Amino acid sequence: MRGTVLITGGAGFIGSHVAYELLRAGYRVRVLDSLVTQVHGETPDRPGYLHKDVEFMLGDVRNPEVLDEALSGVEAVYHFVALVGVGQSMYQIAEYTSVNNLGTAILLERLVKHSVKKLVVASSMSVYGEGLYLTPDGSEYGQAFRTPSQLKARDWEMATPEGLPLRPVATPESKQPSLASVYALSKYDQEQMCLIIGRAYGLPTVALRFFNAYGPFQSLSNPYTGVLAIFASRLMNKQRPIIFEDGQQLRDFVSVYDVAQACRLALELPEAQNLVFNVGSGNAITIAEVARKLAKVLGKKLEPEITGKYRVGDIRHCYPDISLAQRVLGYQPQVALETGMRDLAEWLDQQTAQDRFNEMRNELASRGLVV
Repeated sequence: MRGTVLITGGAGFIGSHVAYELLRAGYRVRVLDSLVTQVHGETPDRPGYLHKDVEFMLGDVRNPEVLDEALSGVEAVYHFVALVGVGQSMYQIAEYTSVNNLGTAILLERLVKHSVKKLVVASSMSVYGEGLYLTPDGSEYGQAFRTPSQLKARDWEMATPEGLPLRPVATPESKQPSLASVYALSKYDQEQMCLIIGRAYGLPTVALRFFNAYGPFQSLSNPYTGVLAIFASRLMNKQRPIIFEDGQQLRDFVSVYDVAQACRLALELPEAQNLVFNVGSGNAITIAEVARKLAKVLGKKLEPEITGKYRVGDIRHCYPDISLAQRVLGYQPQVALETGMRDLAEWLDQQTAQDRFNEMRNELASRGLVV
């Protein structure tokens, strides 16, 4: 039996899959989670999908005494605690900053007092803002943005200030971050705080920038969660998936099983120390196409509704270059999108989804965050 690993936020979607992956690899796994209502429901309890061999602790990562107990005897830590939601972060600013930023700071203060040998922190594609683009002559253009007047004119695609069209390409870890939301800012703060403290105290640290993860155990009643879960909730309630802009936004959807593989490799390989890695499938697809594929898999003849509206903080195109993770970690995505969707559909057959999309949309619109 290998040593004990702590996963903060480990009762969540990705954390629970990483727990499975680590147990299979012979580790002991402890999970610390506060079971927030938005994800786990009004009367939260230890989730049934969490492996029976996982040691579960209920508690807040901002509580130093709870952290000391959770870190006792632990050799490695995955820090997955985060409130998740670009739109919601733009009005629940204090809460997002408290959980994501302050929570990480308190964890790090306690971490350096314990004999932890490795730290892996979950970051996000959101830190890039817009992905990498090329100009017509092939030059890289890393700070693309859309003006409010452009968005009001429903001119969705990216261009230089001079009006030259920009072409999206896979985004490498070297791209300069462009933080478009409080959530993105908090995730960048999390990853950089961990890397800075890791270097200062000689604690090997790895940051993983997850792209759009999907799979079983996603929260189906959280309207600020991953887009596939939101689409699934709509479809299961016989409602059309609702898509902002024109649906041609490019994203990368990665199976949670592949994400869990990357997380284990980041723990086990010394070469990963103090590096940042993209974790995705390596394939780009439009939002509209992924909605249609999911509807087909679920047996629903429902076309997505294209709203032509824009959410503040949303970006146009972003998908990853995963060559660094392939080269250094030996990471190779195993699950094709259609296969992963079928697996998701089998799990969905046993679930009840509460569709709260309109609640989320109305909340954002009332604050002027949907235009």
